[in-house]
Amino acid sequence: MPDSKQSAPSKGKAAPDEFKGWLFKWTNYLKGYQRRWFVLSNGLLSYYRTQAEMAHTCRGTINLAGAYIDVEDSCNFVISNGGTQCYHLKASSEVERQRWVTALELAKAKAIRLMESGASDDDEDGQSHTSPDKNEIQNTLRILSAKLEDLNTCNDLIAKHGAALQRSLSELEMLDKENSTDVQSKVKAVNERATLFRITSNAMINACADYLDLAQTQGRKWQKTLQYEREQRLRLEETVETLARQHNSLEQQVRAQASQGSLKTAPNVKASADGKPESTAGSDDEDGEFFDAIDETPDSEFRTITIPDSHLTHRALMRRFPGTNPSMLGLTGTHLRTPSGVSAASMASEASEGAGKDFVYISSSDEETADKPEEFGVKAKKKLERTASQHSVDSTSSSGGPRTPQTPSKVPKEPRRRRRTRIPEKPNISLNLWSIMKNCIGKELSKIPMPVNFNEPISMLQRLTEDFEYADILNKAAQLESSTEQLAYVAAFTASAYSTTTQRTGKPFNPLLGETYELDLTEEFGWRAITEQVSHHPPAAAAYVDSKHGWESWQEFTMTSKFRGKYLNIIPQGIAHLKFTATGNHYTWRKVTSIVHNIIVGKLWIDQSGEMDIVNHKTGDKCHLVYTPYSYFSRETPRKVTGVVTDKDGQAHYVLSGTWDKKIEYAKIVKDQTGGNGRGKSVYQTTAPKVIWVRSNPPPWNTTMYNFTEMAMFLNEPEDDVAPTDSRNRPDQRAMENGHWNDANTLKVQLEEKQRAKRKQREAEAAQAATEGKAYEGYKPVWFEKKLDPQTKNFIHMYKGNYWDSKAQEDFAHCPDIYL
Repeated sequence: MPDSKQSAPSKGKAAPDEFKGWLFKWTNYLKGYQRRWFVLSNGLLSYYRTQAEMAHTCRGTINLAGAYIDVEDSCNFVISNGGTQCYHLKASSEVERQRWVTALELAKAKAIRLMESGASDDDEDGQSHTSPDKNEIQNTLRILSAKLEDLNTCNDLIAKHGAALQRSLSELEMLDKENSTDVQSKVKAVNERATLFRITSNAMINACADYLDLAQTQGRKWQKTLQYEREQRLRLEETVETLARQHNSLEQQVRAQASQGSLKTAPNVKASADGKPESTAGSDDEDGEFFDAIDETPDSEFRTITIPDSHLTHRALMRRFPGTNPSMLGLTGTHLRTPSGVSAASMASEASEGAGKDFVYISSSDEETADKPEEFGVKAKKKLERTASQHSVDSTSSSGGPRTPQTPSKVPKEPRRRRRTRIPEKPNISLNLWSIMKNCIGKELSKIPMPVNFNEPISMLQRLTEDFEYADILNKAAQLESSTEQLAYVAAFTASAYSTTTQRTGKPFNPLLGETYELDLTEEFGWRAITEQVSHHPPAAAAYVDSKHGWESWQEFTMTSKFRGKYLNIIPQGIAHLKFTATGNHYTWRKVTSIVHNIIVGKLWIDQSGEMDIVNHKTGDKCHLVYTPYSYFSRETPRKVTGVVTDKDGQAHYVLSGTWDKKIEYAKIVKDQTGGNGRGKSVYQTTAPKVIWVRSNPPPWNTTMYNFTEMAMFLNEPEDDVAPTDSRNRPDQRAMENGHWNDANTLKVQLEEKQRAKRKQREAEAAQAATEGKAYEGYKPVWFEKKLDPQTKNFIHMYKGNYWDSKAQEDFAHCPDIYL
């Protein structure tokens, strides 16, 4: 039974309340509920393993001021702060549970009152944030100088009177005690000097207090002024960035118009209604780039890297030859991608409307040309003239029939299906208080659903699958013989997974327990993926991807979040695995922290920060990547990523550099000059850098479609032969995609209530089994099972290998009923 100790409230001051006792706290699925000692004091709920731990170790604390208290059944209740802390508690009886809930509600109300009263004190010094003028600063400095001069004067007086007092005391000790007259006169002098010393000391104390008060007042004022100047600087930077993008967009339009006469056969240029040329390539402002002059250094020479010179990228060539099919320009290799998001080594961009799809493969000699920027411009222009007539003939052929290339190359097969490139446009629905409150009438605070206004119409399972948008990097890596160079490609692939977060700030739907998602791109790109939500408390998803190009990947993904006031830290948990079947190289890594800025006020934007270690467990090779966080006062390139690939002995072989939203380059190290620089910095002499990955341009219409990439457009495309638990069949997500947001909110609530009812049913069955002394297994995933990971020595959910066989046999009878 809990102990309650409440002191009587005193006048004018709230008395501290204390409530403590034993409760059972949910830990994990292996240990279940564990007995813990809880203490409620001053609006904080803390817990310990034993009462003896109260003196030295606190296992966890949650602030009740922003917490939600939810009663689940007769003995269970939940306390959550809406972020990373969520305590599932169970009392020994219903009476004890009610005593705890009552005490928690009272403590929460008192904590809120204290927080509001404390917040009002912060407004006492509220002043204008306008920049102070020069006279005001000079007056303040003059006053502070005068106060400092007074302190110096008081210090001199204290030293003077202190010395005199010391002399008088020494003389008093040396006097003959029998001479009472001299003793009395000396005692009188000592008293006078002691009085002067006390007066001077008081003056010194008062002067110090005045100086400190004035300094603190001006310090707060200048701090607010500095914050105001920072905000002004941010607005100015945003304005300059917008002007630069507009200038870049105008420059692209001028180049397109100027090249209209010289590139009349270009298939991707069409005339607009007023007769002006209009390029179908993406011209989104976020993808505007500026390029430096081409480096004339021959490939045979080495360079010492500080800031690697960039090669001529895919977008730069497309701007030089606007409207031209990328295959004409020799844009091949897995590190060059077409505007559709498909690798140029496997597919070329679409030709003009009505001409169907066109594929061009370039020989290896052309790939060598692509690696020489000093020769590429001339050769690409000659190649354009050489292939223009051929392409105009080939583009008229049927999209389903093969065509004969002029250079030795492979002819790809036509994809069996054409996936959608658009979704319904996002409705212009403003978010106001009433749109949220009308869904909350009659509900408990802890059960209020989050409206779909903050979501995007795909689930978290689909977002995990979207990490493999640039899986062609892994296809190229599977063909490499060097394990260190292969590791450089794997590192670039891990960075490419974040490229979609620059503009997409919408929250994906939280998957229901048992929800699945499959994506079969075997015919198009050679890989397929299956993902399942395997746990609900805590939320966890398991994914498995296999490719016919010789690699497979799996992971169990979960995350925690920490709200920091102005931003939200999203910390992924779990380890991602990648294995190449030919060599047996097995790589693992942990994802870095994502930071969502401007949670309360301003435009949302996302940054990536932290360090990532990618380890090859077979060879011992390691790649250390650093994601540099964005800073207003830093000169570093925004969204910068740097890394070094080392072998098991620590010797560096490759360096990587770039940004996680644009491109990643790598260069081979020929000499390590770290030891002789005397500054403790790593300095490597390398060959010319080569591009591994370049982000593809999003569709030009994606701004009205949740800023989706071309791959995201077809992630939620309906399919008939998928499992009944597939995310495509989720009704609230489908209603949101179709623009029916009110219906989506209603369906979302119904789905959550159904899931909540099933969880209570399982808990009741577990309690019944415990009463009867029987074992209760609980929920088990359908396509994944928990096993010991031999690499990390942790238990994770691993793929059973039976999904695609069940799909071929149309056998989904064992799937749970999770939708309406």
